[in-house]
Amino acid sequence: MTVESAKEEILINVTPNEVRAALLENGVVQEVHVERAARRGVISNIYKGRVTRVLPGMQAAFIEIGLQRTAFLHVSDIVRRHNGDDAPPEEKSIRELVKEGDELLVQVVKDPIGNKGARLTTFITLPSRHLVLIPDGDSVGISARIEDEEERERLRGIVEELQAEQELACGLIVRTVAEGADPKALRADLKFLTKLWDVIQERCRKAGVKTLVHEDLSLPLRVLRDFVTSDVEHILVDSQEDFAAMQEFAGTFLPEVAPMLELYQRRRPIFDLHSIEEEISKALDRSIALKSGGYIIFDQTEAMTTVDVNTGGYVGHRNLEETIYRTNLEAAVSIARQLRLRNLGGIIIIDFIDMEEEEHRDNVLAMLEQSMQKDHSRHQIMPLSPLGLVEMTRKRTRESLQQVLSEDCPSCAGRGFVLTAETVCFEVFREVNRQSRQFEFEQALVLAHQSVIELLLDEQAPSLAKLEEQTGKTIRLQPEALYTQDQFDVVLL
Repeated sequence: MTVESAKEEILINVTPNEVRAALLENGVVQEVHVERAARRGVISNIYKGRVTRVLPGMQAAFIEIGLQRTAFLHVSDIVRRHNGDDAPPEEKSIRELVKEGDELLVQVVKDPIGNKGARLTTFITLPSRHLVLIPDGDSVGISARIEDEEERERLRGIVEELQAEQELACGLIVRTVAEGADPKALRADLKFLTKLWDVIQERCRKAGVKTLVHEDLSLPLRVLRDFVTSDVEHILVDSQEDFAAMQEFAGTFLPEVAPMLELYQRRRPIFDLHSIEEEISKALDRSIALKSGGYIIFDQTEAMTTVDVNTGGYVGHRNLEETIYRTNLEAAVSIARQLRLRNLGGIIIIDFIDMEEEEHRDNVLAMLEQSMQKDHSRHQIMPLSPLGLVEMTRKRTRESLQQVLSEDCPSCAGRGFVLTAETVCFEVFREVNRQSRQFEFEQALVLAHQSVIELLLDEQAPSLAKLEEQTGKTIRLQPEALYTQDQFDVVLL
């Protein structure tokens, strides 16, 4: 199956402390990227770091690069430069490759997420519009998304010729957007990348440790470099300053993109177009409704994301199997979009509604794969498991939309639930009883949420009276407006 070409547009909203970019296909938002001045991502940044700790048991090292948490470098991400020794790094002990105190030029491949520090590599890569330069590489690779063999060979021939022409001892990857590009554009990209690498090397020689040697582009410029394809028709930005910067960048490096740029000057906020703000709000919800009446539940944990499909109020028109099949087809399209919109990564388990017919199962899986084809993040979808689950992975490099825009609830500490008022009442009883056995007092003052106090005065009043009789103590109740439902204190008077 192939995905039909869709009309795409990119909207960029700029405020003093935050930049947001939305990618839309046929007027429907597919991806949202958020960059905040106070916590800008560090992916692709290059640092001069120092090894602070080597862990042979994990085949990894911790590197200090100047961030809040030390970064992580696995043995498989270390470039080998030993004469005549071509053995993979994994076959060597980490201690043979680095030692504490070593200074390394490293690049961030994964932002700090949760309690984990940034993931590093010494395999430096420098991307441009059409090419990716790999200083420690020695071969030419072509993006797998360029499927035409004749075009692949044409591009390979051009790049190899440019390598020989400039006598370059490095590797190159031809990006998807290079399909159909002329040699002049590829030559300009290569010239820019080689000059940039020379500058980075010079900065590294002069820089001290824990220094940022090269910072990746800001979000508006990254959008131009990485997300503009032949399907994009125009790019709207609501900041005069950023519009000028994007025009200059496009004029220098991406002349074919420059005509797409447009300054948005209408009074209506740019993200109110196509209901983008509403879609962002929905993407933070656990449940997503389907047009048919079914719904999808997304549960994001540190280990994985689980997705559950339900028929809800959809009853169909023929039979149960047909109802389930139609719901799953609709869900497959919606799930693919939500994974991109929410930027969910890592291991993803999808529990479609069980289908009896093998053809239906194959079609739903094919629909999911088709709907994921335009995803910029690398992903892999496995066949249905014996339990009817779809297991897939999606490369996770940045925090999800939920992690960027929200934090754990202070009431439930991220559990997603709070104790019921009834449960808290019983805990109050146990605490009063415990205190009466350990200390001498005349009265106990219970401070709790209004709902708990009301329950103690109503349904639990007989139990409260019995507790006073058993302990011989007077129990007073006082509601506290600032307490959460599962929070209480017992004060001895």
